[in-house]
Amino acid sequence: MAAKKLKIHPLDDRIVVEPVEAEERTSGGIVLPDSAQEKPQRGHVVAVGPGRLLDSGQRASLLVSLGDEVIYGKYSGNDMEVDGHDVKILRESDILAKVLN
Repeated sequence: MAAKKLKIHPLDDRIVVEPVEAEERTSGGIVLPDSAQEKPQRGHVVAVGPGRLLDSGQRASLLVSLGDEVIYGKYSGNDMEVDGHDVKILRESDILAKVLN
């Protein structure tokens, strides 16, 4: 979905992340029911805001960009549905790390 244009533009230092799918099987091959699946804490950045407004009137640059894979806190942000996709809207400070390939 990163290549698709979303009909949403986050404000300030907010970032829209599409979570990755939860694991349906354990490493041993056991199928997990929906109630036992862990809530994903990883996702791909699909939209970014212009950056936080500083006291000087300038915008702070964001450390993440479109297409980055990120790890965020378990209870961070707000879950929404945009254009038929489940997304999470976070502040940049809710992102814990970028996944490097």
